[in-house]
Amino acid sequence: MGMTAALTGCGGGGGPGQITLRLVAADYGTGAADSSEKYWDGLVKDFEASHRGIKVDVSIHSWKDVDREVAMMVKNGRAPDIAQIGAYADYAKAGKLYRADELLSIRAQANFLPRLTDAGSVDRTQYGLPFVASTRLLFYNKELFAEAGLSAPQTWNDIRDGAAVLKQRGVTYPFALPLGPEEPQAETLMWLLSGGGGYIDDSGSYAFDAAENIRTFDWLKANLVDKGLVGPVAPGELDRGTAFAAFTRGEVGMLNGHPTLMREARKSGISVGMVPLPGADGPGASPMGVADWIMGFKQGGHRKQLGTFFEHLYTDKNVVEFADRYDMLPVTGSASAAMETDAEHKPLRKFLTALPTAEFYPYGKTSWARTNESIKENIGKAVAPGGSPADALGRIARDAEAAEAAR
Repeated sequence: MGMTAALTGCGGGGGPGQITLRLVAADYGTGAADSSEKYWDGLVKDFEASHRGIKVDVSIHSWKDVDREVAMMVKNGRAPDIAQIGAYADYAKAGKLYRADELLSIRAQANFLPRLTDAGSVDRTQYGLPFVASTRLLFYNKELFAEAGLSAPQTWNDIRDGAAVLKQRGVTYPFALPLGPEEPQAETLMWLLSGGGGYIDDSGSYAFDAAENIRTFDWLKANLVDKGLVGPVAPGELDRGTAFAAFTRGEVGMLNGHPTLMREARKSGISVGMVPLPGADGPGASPMGVADWIMGFKQGGHRKQLGTFFEHLYTDKNVVEFADRYDMLPVTGSASAAMETDAEHKPLRKFLTALPTAEFYPYGKTSWARTNESIKENIGKAVAPGGSPADALGRIARDAEAAEAAR
């Protein structure tokens, strides 16, 4: 969309003694009708009405542009006061961010879900404030399952056997496995966690080529991909968006999805079943979560005013409003409890339940960005014809180690 907008009601220079905070944020909408501009407009007007000495100028950018825009601002010596983007670790390592305890009261800081506090930390110090989160579940088309006499899968073999039945019945994608360049890091982590592995080991080091990770992808290749149970597009060429769109058209039996897909599928008349992604012998040990971040930059020197704004931002009303608007999950304990007990949010309860135990990307590693690129470049090769999971995961592991060494 490439949109940049200054929100109505946000002042420029301000009057004598007045501070103007510059905030750069990502757009979660799909067009003008549901742009994040509307959320920030209301929040800023409410904040400015009760904090006469502080103005907030907000610029909204598409997700394709926002991280790059902020990086350019910082490089040119014009860091925003606040950035709501996808990563924080590089700025924290460079000493450009305020710590969470410099911006928030103890009560507000303690209200973050503990897993998100950990994910927002570099060397055990929190710099990234979680803005919004999501978890992933295995989705299945309940109508297709009922017609085929299938029950919700509980194990990997259930997935394989169910997919075989769906293929025989002419389902286009019995199990959609998007390992294309759009977001394979999510699909990969979900499967690794279900197999008892993950991206990092207990010491916090990368562990892509651990034995359990190789076993997981060996199973995927042999039992789903090589048997032709993943549909007409090779996993390494199938993007998440394409797979999700096929699910809303009723062409997918199973795939891993998030709350927004649940909403879109139901709008399209798809009856959606949801369960935790199974493991080899039962439900996987840990669900996967993702988070986006908001942070305060030191350059403007407005620590006190930033803290005042963040305390306002993290009230339950504001946290729930944004999560509700985009079918995401709140990042604080009190807002999560409010949504979980609200009948209106009943469809999100399985996702909310998964969030406190979710495993996240290693956001706190400055090497994560380069490692993530290696996943996108290589993971599809693990299940390609003639491909080797051990070779592909080994390549990612070497790239991750090189990125760590270059920090």
